[in-house]
Amino acid sequence: MQYQRTLAPTRQILLLTLTVLLLIPAAWADSCTTEAEMTSTQRDSVSRVAKLLVGDVQNGDLQGLRNDTLPAVASDFTGIANSANALKPQIQQAGITVDALFLFDASQPSAQGNQFFCTPNGSTMTIVLNFSGLPQGHYALAILHATGVPKPQQISLILSPGQDGQWKLAGFFAKPMILADHNGVWYWAHARQYAQQKDEWAAYFYYQIASFLVVPADFVTSPNVDKLRRESSGVHPDNLPTDHPVTLQVNGAPYQISKVDFTADLGPLDCVIHYNPDPQQAAQLRNPVTARQQVVSLMNSILTMHPGLRTAFHGLWVYADSNGATLFALELPMNQITGAPSNSVGE
Repeated sequence: MQYQRTLAPTRQILLLTLTVLLLIPAAWADSCTTEAEMTSTQRDSVSRVAKLLVGDVQNGDLQGLRNDTLPAVASDFTGIANSANALKPQIQQAGITVDALFLFDASQPSAQGNQFFCTPNGSTMTIVLNFSGLPQGHYALAILHATGVPKPQQISLILSPGQDGQWKLAGFFAKPMILADHNGVWYWAHARQYAQQKDEWAAYFYYQIASFLVVPADFVTSPNVDKLRRESSGVHPDNLPTDHPVTLQVNGAPYQISKVDFTADLGPLDCVIHYNPDPQQAAQLRNPVTARQQVVSLMNSILTMHPGLRTAFHGLWVYADSNGATLFALELPMNQITGAPSNSVGE
Protein backbone atom coordinates (compact mmCIF):
# COMPACT_ATOMS: atom_id res chain seq x y z
CA MET A 1 0.00 0.00 0.00
CA GLN A 2 3.00 2.24 -0.47
CA TYR A 3 3.27 2.56 3.23
CA GLN A 4 6.44 2.88 5.22
CA ARG A 5 6.83 4.11 8.73
CA THR A 6 9.91 5.86 10.04
CA LEU A 7 9.58 4.98 13.68
CA ALA A 8 13.00 3.85 14.58
CA PRO A 9 14.17 4.88 16.83
CA THR A 10 12.67 8.29 17.37
CA ARG A 11 9.01 7.72 17.92
CA GLN A 12 7.28 9.66 15.17
CA ILE A 13 3.94 8.35 16.16
CA LEU A 14 2.68 6.94 13.13
CA LEU A 15 0.75 9.61 11.18
CA LEU A 16 0.04 8.24 7.71
CA THR A 17 -2.40 10.94 6.54
CA LEU A 18 -2.91 12.85 9.77
CA THR A 19 -3.74 16.48 9.11
CA VAL A 20 -4.55 18.67 12.11
CA LEU A 21 -6.56 21.61 10.89
CA LEU A 22 -8.02 23.08 14.07
CA LEU A 23 -7.65 26.73 14.96
CA ILE A 24 -5.45 27.64 17.83
CA PRO A 25 -6.58 30.09 20.55
CA ALA A 26 -7.01 27.97 23.68
CA ALA A 27 -10.09 26.93 25.56
CA TRP A 28 -10.87 24.48 28.32
CA ALA A 29 -13.92 22.38 29.07
CA ASP A 30 -14.68 18.86 30.21
CA SER A 31 -18.23 18.44 28.98
CA CYS A 32 -18.59 15.39 26.70
CA THR A 33 -21.72 13.63 25.48
CA THR A 34 -21.34 10.05 24.30
CA GLU A 35 -23.37 8.51 21.49
CA ALA A 36 -25.67 6.67 23.92
CA GLU A 37 -26.39 9.96 25.70
CA MET A 38 -27.30 11.86 22.53
CA THR A 39 -30.82 12.33 21.30
CA SER A 40 -31.72 10.47 18.13
CA THR A 41 -31.79 13.82 16.32
CA GLN A 42 -28.24 14.59 17.42
CA ARG A 43 -26.96 11.15 16.45
CA ASP A 44 -28.63 11.25 13.05
CA SER A 45 -27.40 14.75 12.31
CA VAL A 46 -23.74 14.10 13.12
CA SER A 47 -23.74 10.67 11.49
CA ARG A 48 -25.35 11.95 8.29
CA VAL A 49 -22.87 14.80 7.84
CA ALA A 50 -19.89 12.56 8.64
CA LYS A 51 -20.96 10.04 6.00
CA LEU A 52 -21.51 12.79 3.44
CA LEU A 53 -18.03 14.16 4.05
CA VAL A 54 -16.41 10.74 3.68
CA GLY A 55 -18.55 10.26 0.56
CA ASP A 56 -16.96 13.38 -0.89
CA VAL A 57 -13.54 11.80 -0.27
CA GLN A 58 -14.63 8.55 -1.93
CA ASN A 59 -15.91 10.44 -4.97
CA GLY A 60 -12.89 12.73 -5.19
CA ASP A 61 -15.19 15.74 -4.75
CA LEU A 62 -12.73 18.13 -3.15
CA GLN A 63 -14.87 21.15 -3.90
CA GLY A 64 -17.85 19.57 -2.17
CA LEU A 65 -15.63 18.72 0.80
CA ARG A 66 -14.35 22.29 0.91
CA ASN A 67 -17.86 23.71 0.70
CA ASP A 68 -18.77 21.69 3.81
CA THR A 69 -15.69 22.87 5.74
CA LEU A 70 -15.62 25.77 8.20
CA PRO A 71 -14.51 28.90 6.31
CA ALA A 72 -11.53 29.51 8.61
CA VAL A 73 -10.29 25.98 7.90
CA ALA A 74 -11.24 26.01 4.21
CA SER A 75 -9.09 29.11 3.72
CA ASP A 76 -6.03 26.85 4.01
CA PHE A 77 -7.36 23.65 2.47
CA THR A 78 -4.13 22.16 1.11
CA GLY A 79 -3.61 19.74 3.98
CA ILE A 80 -7.13 18.33 3.84
CA ALA A 81 -7.00 18.13 0.04
CA ASN A 82 -3.72 16.19 0.13
CA SER A 83 -5.05 13.81 2.77
CA ALA A 84 -8.31 13.26 0.88
CA ASN A 85 -6.47 12.56 -2.36
CA ALA A 86 -4.19 10.04 -0.64
CA LEU A 87 -7.15 8.36 1.05
CA LYS A 88 -9.48 8.15 -1.96
CA PRO A 89 -7.95 5.08 -3.67
CA GLN A 90 -7.93 3.20 -0.36
CA ILE A 91 -11.62 3.70 0.39
CA GLN A 92 -13.28 4.35 -2.96
CA GLN A 93 -15.07 0.99 -2.95
CA ALA A 94 -15.35 0.70 0.85
CA GLY A 95 -18.43 0.38 2.98
CA ILE A 96 -18.61 3.23 5.49
CA THR A 97 -19.86 2.69 9.04
CA VAL A 98 -19.97 5.06 11.98
CA ASP A 99 -18.05 3.48 14.86
CA ALA A 100 -18.39 6.18 17.54
CA LEU A 101 -19.81 9.66 18.07
CA PHE A 102 -19.07 12.28 20.73
CA LEU A 103 -20.21 15.84 21.40
CA PHE A 104 -17.97 18.15 23.41
CA ASP A 105 -18.31 21.71 24.58
CA ALA A 106 -15.40 24.14 24.49
CA SER A 107 -17.45 27.20 25.38
CA GLN A 108 -15.39 28.22 28.44
CA PRO A 109 -12.01 29.70 27.43
CA SER A 110 -8.82 28.79 29.29
CA ALA A 111 -5.09 28.80 28.60
CA GLN A 112 -4.61 25.25 29.88
CA GLY A 113 -5.67 23.43 26.73
CA ASN A 114 -8.58 21.05 26.32
CA GLN A 115 -9.30 17.69 27.89
CA PHE A 116 -12.67 16.01 27.58
CA PHE A 117 -13.61 12.92 29.59
CA CYS A 118 -16.16 10.76 27.83
CA THR A 119 -17.64 7.85 29.79
CA PRO A 120 -20.49 5.93 28.16
CA ASN A 121 -23.43 5.10 30.41
CA GLY A 122 -22.87 1.88 32.33
CA SER A 123 -19.18 1.73 31.36
CA THR A 124 -16.06 2.02 33.46
CA MET A 125 -14.01 2.85 30.36
CA THR A 126 -13.31 6.57 29.97
CA ILE A 127 -12.20 7.88 26.60
CA VAL A 128 -10.20 11.07 26.86
CA LEU A 129 -9.94 13.66 24.09
CA ASN A 130 -6.88 15.89 24.41
CA PHE A 131 -6.37 19.01 22.30
CA SER A 132 -3.53 21.49 22.36
CA GLY A 133 -6.02 24.21 21.51
CA LEU A 134 -9.53 24.72 20.23
CA PRO A 135 -11.46 27.82 19.32
CA GLN A 136 -14.38 28.50 21.59
CA GLY A 137 -17.45 26.60 20.51
CA HIS A 138 -19.28 23.29 20.28
CA TYR A 139 -17.86 20.25 18.51
CA ALA A 140 -18.59 16.70 17.47
CA LEU A 141 -16.16 13.86 16.88
CA ALA A 142 -17.21 11.15 14.44
CA ILE A 143 -15.04 8.04 14.08
CA LEU A 144 -15.83 6.03 10.96
CA HIS A 145 -14.52 2.77 9.51
CA ALA A 146 -14.01 2.16 5.80
CA THR A 147 -14.05 -1.61 5.35
CA GLY A 148 -14.62 -4.27 2.70
CA VAL A 149 -11.44 -3.19 0.89
CA PRO A 150 -7.89 -4.60 0.99
CA LYS A 151 -6.64 -1.77 3.19
CA PRO A 152 -9.42 -0.73 5.59
CA GLN A 153 -9.10 2.70 7.15
CA GLN A 154 -10.28 4.53 10.25
CA ILE A 155 -11.34 8.13 9.73
CA SER A 156 -11.89 10.70 12.46
CA LEU A 157 -13.71 13.93 11.69
CA ILE A 158 -13.99 16.97 13.95
CA LEU A 159 -17.21 18.87 13.18
CA SER A 160 -18.42 22.25 14.35
CA PRO A 161 -21.57 24.24 13.52
CA GLY A 162 -21.22 26.83 10.79
CA GLN A 163 -23.04 30.15 10.68
CA ASP A 164 -26.11 28.36 9.31
CA GLY A 165 -26.10 26.00 12.30
CA GLN A 166 -25.21 22.97 10.16
CA TRP A 167 -22.25 20.74 11.04
CA LYS A 168 -19.11 21.61 9.10
CA LEU A 169 -15.71 19.96 8.86
CA ALA A 170 -13.11 21.39 11.26
CA GLY A 171 -10.51 18.61 11.40
CA PHE A 172 -9.65 15.55 9.30
CA PHE A 173 -7.66 12.50 10.44
CA ALA A 174 -7.16 9.15 8.74
CA LYS A 175 -5.00 6.10 9.36
CA PRO A 176 -5.08 2.37 8.55
CA MET A 177 -6.94 -0.17 10.65
CA ILE A 178 -4.52 -2.99 9.80
CA LEU A 179 -0.95 -3.44 8.65
CA ALA A 180 0.13 -6.56 6.77
CA ASP A 181 -3.24 -8.20 7.48
CA HIS A 182 -3.13 -7.72 11.26
CA ASN A 183 -4.72 -5.18 13.61
CA GLY A 184 -3.25 -3.36 16.57
CA VAL A 185 -4.42 -5.89 19.18
CA TRP A 186 -2.60 -8.66 17.30
CA TYR A 187 0.64 -6.64 17.24
CA TRP A 188 0.22 -5.81 20.94
CA ALA A 189 -0.15 -9.48 21.90
CA HIS A 190 2.90 -10.48 19.86
CA ALA A 191 4.93 -7.51 21.16
CA ARG A 192 4.40 -8.92 24.65
CA GLN A 193 5.69 -12.30 23.50
CA TYR A 194 8.82 -10.79 22.02
CA ALA A 195 9.39 -8.69 25.12
CA GLN A 196 9.12 -11.80 27.30
CA GLN A 197 11.65 -13.53 25.04
CA LYS A 198 13.97 -10.50 25.34
CA ASP A 199 13.79 -9.94 21.57
CA GLU A 200 13.70 -6.21 22.11
CA TRP A 201 14.08 -5.04 18.51
CA ALA A 202 11.08 -7.12 17.47
CA ALA A 203 9.15 -6.08 20.58
CA TYR A 204 9.97 -2.41 20.02
CA PHE A 205 8.67 -2.33 16.45
CA TYR A 206 5.56 -4.37 17.24
CA TYR A 207 4.69 -2.05 20.13
CA GLN A 208 5.11 0.96 17.83
CA ILE A 209 2.83 -0.59 15.22
CA ALA A 210 0.27 -1.53 17.88
CA SER A 211 0.28 2.01 19.30
CA PHE A 212 -0.29 3.42 15.84
CA LEU A 213 -3.14 1.13 14.87
CA VAL A 214 -5.20 1.05 18.06
CA VAL A 215 -5.64 4.83 18.30
CA PRO A 216 -7.90 6.41 15.64
CA ALA A 217 -6.26 9.81 16.16
CA ASP A 218 -3.45 11.09 18.35
CA PHE A 219 -5.74 13.16 20.54
CA VAL A 220 -7.75 10.08 21.61
CA THR A 221 -6.66 7.99 24.57
CA SER A 222 -8.12 5.51 27.04
CA PRO A 223 -6.95 3.30 29.91
CA ASN A 224 -6.11 0.54 27.42
CA VAL A 225 -4.08 2.90 25.27
CA ASP A 226 -2.25 4.19 28.37
CA LYS A 227 -1.49 0.59 29.35
CA LEU A 228 -0.09 -0.14 25.91
CA ARG A 229 2.13 2.92 26.03
CA ARG A 230 3.42 2.01 29.50
CA GLU A 231 4.32 -1.45 28.27
CA SER A 232 6.00 0.01 25.21
CA SER A 233 8.08 2.41 27.31
CA GLY A 234 9.57 -0.58 29.15
CA VAL A 235 11.28 -1.85 26.00
CA HIS A 236 14.75 -0.37 25.50
CA PRO A 237 16.46 -1.94 22.47
CA ASP A 238 20.22 -1.72 22.21
CA ASN A 239 22.11 -0.77 19.04
CA LEU A 240 19.14 0.93 17.42
CA PRO A 241 20.36 4.09 15.65
CA THR A 242 18.94 7.38 16.85
CA ASP A 243 20.44 10.68 15.77
CA HIS A 244 23.72 9.00 14.85
CA PRO A 245 24.66 5.73 13.14
CA VAL A 246 25.66 2.74 15.24
CA THR A 247 28.57 0.46 14.40
CA LEU A 248 28.06 -3.23 13.76
CA GLN A 249 30.95 -5.63 13.25
CA VAL A 250 30.51 -7.97 10.28
CA ASN A 251 33.33 -10.47 9.71
CA GLY A 252 35.65 -8.12 11.58
CA ALA A 253 34.72 -5.05 9.54
CA PRO A 254 32.71 -2.12 10.93
CA TYR A 255 29.40 -1.21 9.29
CA GLN A 256 27.65 2.07 10.02
CA ILE A 257 23.92 1.36 10.47
CA SER A 258 22.08 4.65 9.95
CA LYS A 259 18.40 3.67 10.22
CA VAL A 260 16.15 0.72 11.03
CA ASP A 261 12.58 0.89 9.84
CA PHE A 262 9.76 -1.28 8.53
CA THR A 263 7.59 -1.36 5.45
CA ALA A 264 4.51 -3.11 4.11
CA ASP A 265 4.91 -1.74 0.59
CA LEU A 266 4.90 -5.22 -0.92
CA GLY A 267 2.15 -6.57 1.34
CA PRO A 268 4.01 -8.56 4.01
CA LEU A 269 5.78 -6.74 6.83
CA ASP A 270 9.50 -6.32 6.13
CA CYS A 271 12.30 -4.85 8.22
CA VAL A 272 14.35 -2.15 6.51
CA ILE A 273 18.03 -1.55 7.24
CA HIS A 274 20.03 1.41 5.94
CA TYR A 275 23.81 1.58 6.24
CA ASN A 276 26.58 3.92 5.10
CA PRO A 277 29.40 1.96 3.40
CA ASP A 278 32.98 3.10 3.80
CA PRO A 279 35.08 3.57 0.62
CA GLN A 280 36.24 -0.06 0.55
CA GLN A 281 32.70 -1.35 1.04
CA ALA A 282 31.41 1.08 -1.58
CA ALA A 283 33.97 -0.26 -4.08
CA GLN A 284 32.72 -3.81 -3.46
CA LEU A 285 29.18 -2.67 -4.22
CA ARG A 286 30.13 -1.94 -7.83
CA ASN A 287 30.32 -5.66 -8.46
CA PRO A 288 26.94 -7.44 -8.20
CA VAL A 289 28.49 -10.63 -6.81
CA THR A 290 30.54 -8.98 -4.06
CA ALA A 291 27.71 -6.51 -3.39
CA ARG A 292 25.29 -9.35 -2.68
CA GLN A 293 27.85 -11.11 -0.49
CA GLN A 294 28.40 -7.96 1.52
CA VAL A 295 24.71 -7.29 2.07
CA VAL A 296 23.81 -10.91 2.89
CA SER A 297 26.64 -10.98 5.44
CA LEU A 298 25.21 -7.86 7.01
CA MET A 299 21.73 -9.41 7.06
CA ASN A 300 23.02 -12.51 8.82
CA SER A 301 24.94 -10.49 11.39
CA ILE A 302 21.86 -8.42 12.25
CA LEU A 303 19.70 -11.53 12.53
CA THR A 304 22.29 -13.21 14.73
CA MET A 305 22.24 -10.22 17.08
CA HIS A 306 18.45 -9.87 16.96
CA PRO A 307 16.95 -13.30 16.19
CA GLY A 308 13.41 -12.11 16.93
CA LEU A 309 13.47 -10.21 13.63
CA ARG A 310 13.42 -13.54 11.80
CA THR A 311 9.93 -14.35 13.00
CA ALA A 312 8.60 -10.82 13.41
CA PHE A 313 9.15 -9.90 9.76
CA HIS A 314 8.63 -11.54 6.41
CA GLY A 315 12.02 -10.41 5.14
CA LEU A 316 14.78 -7.83 5.17
CA TRP A 317 15.40 -4.86 2.92
CA VAL A 318 18.97 -3.54 3.07
CA TYR A 319 20.00 -0.25 1.48
CA ALA A 320 23.60 0.93 1.08
CA ASP A 321 23.45 4.75 1.03
CA SER A 322 26.06 7.34 0.19
CA ASN A 323 25.61 11.11 -0.11
CA GLY A 324 21.85 10.84 -0.39
CA ALA A 325 21.92 8.12 -3.08
CA THR A 326 21.40 4.37 -2.84
CA LEU A 327 24.39 2.44 -4.14
CA PHE A 328 22.84 -1.00 -3.76
CA ALA A 329 19.63 -2.48 -2.40
CA LEU A 330 18.54 -6.05 -1.75
CA GLU A 331 15.35 -7.61 -0.40
CA LEU A 332 15.24 -11.21 0.76
CA PRO A 333 12.54 -13.17 2.58
CA MET A 334 13.72 -14.69 5.83
CA ASN A 335 13.60 -18.24 4.45
CA GLN A 336 16.21 -17.26 1.86
CA ILE A 337 18.61 -15.81 4.43
CA THR A 338 21.06 -18.40 5.79
CA GLY A 339 19.85 -20.04 8.96
CA ALA A 340 16.33 -18.60 8.97
CA PRO A 341 13.86 -20.88 10.79
CA SER A 342 10.59 -21.92 9.20
CA ASN A 343 8.35 -21.23 12.20
CA SER A 344 7.12 -17.76 13.22
CA VAL A 345 5.62 -16.09 16.24
CA GLY A 346 3.24 -14.45 13.80
CA GLU A 347 1.94 -17.70 12.34
